[in-house]
Amino acid sequence: MFLQRMDHMLTLFLLCPFVFFTIVTSEQDNVCFRPELAANIEMDGIQRYFSPGAELTLSCKQGYTPVSGPRKIVCGVSGQWTKTRLMCIPKRCPYPDPVSNGEMYYEDIVYKSTINYTCDEGYILTGNSSAVCLANGTWSAPVPECIPVSCGLAPIPQFGMIIYDKRIRGNTTDYGAGGTYKCLPPYVLFGNPRAECTVSGTWTETPECRVVTCPPPENIDMGYMSSNDERDYDYMETVKYGCNGDYVLEGSLQIVCQQNGNWSEKPSCKAPCSVGIHSARIFYKGHKIWIKDLRPNKILHKEIVSVYCMNKTRKCGYAVQTQCIDGNLKIPECFEQPSGVQYNLHSSSLPSEITQC
Repeated sequence: MFLQRMDHMLTLFLLCPFVFFTIVTSEQDNVCFRPELAANIEMDGIQRYFSPGAELTLSCKQGYTPVSGPRKIVCGVSGQWTKTRLMCIPKRCPYPDPVSNGEMYYEDIVYKSTINYTCDEGYILTGNSSAVCLANGTWSAPVPECIPVSCGLAPIPQFGMIIYDKRIRGNTTDYGAGGTYKCLPPYVLFGNPRAECTVSGTWTETPECRVVTCPPPENIDMGYMSSNDERDYDYMETVKYGCNGDYVLEGSLQIVCQQNGNWSEKPSCKAPCSVGIHSARIFYKGHKIWIKDLRPNKILHKEIVSVYCMNKTRKCGYAVQTQCIDGNLKIPECFEQPSGVQYNLHSSSLPSEITQC
């Protein structure tokens, strides 16, 4: 009898784990596991299993705003949560104000977006060089300022002065300020006459003021000068030249004492020309004249005279120009000097008198 009881108890003991497991497994088939939530959605607590009918309130993570709904989900008897269309979109920060004399760079203005600020050349950034859009929809730092680089007043060379482009107040100047240097007479400026406050906060190199003189000028051949003083001449002093007789001045009428202590290029006197033909007609100053009537036989430097040549094939005449260059007048090769008989007795047959081509 005892053995029968033991067998019965052993049978129950062996069956109990199976029964217990079956019950637990059955209950877990009807629970909901902790839901997997979409991006930026969260829920309170750390509970992993939920009974059917349990409700969960969903919320958006910090920095995100809910749209659509519902914001609650319910654990169903099947162990599945009800659906939700809740979406969480990032909060937006206001559009940043522009930076005077600078630039800003950003891709978006939503939560966690970043703005980077830079200043234009010659300006210094005061404030934060970047800002982040915070969870509360505000920027982490205000818009910075770009203030101009400043210089002191421009240095003045000895015996010189500076004329600023704009009126200067106080003892400082901003980047880009400029002026022009000048020297007091008789000093001459050596270096760049322009001054500018640079991006480094310093002025460009200061020029010098020096005395410049030129030696007494020399005369030119066949000419004369307006001054024969044997003295040194100051910078920018001038001397004028002229030519004697029928000589023509070529070049500038005057020379100037230059900054390098030398005179500017002198002019020269160019000689007149004789027309080297004896018996023919020429064209000069808009008129046909016989060479014997050109008195004196002379044309000035760079003046033009025409002689007449014969086109033997067409039996017509034509004029060819030639120019006086410093005493030299080249007679065109096509010109033929007429004989005395032709010139005196048959002048009407000369190239200048017949039909022109």
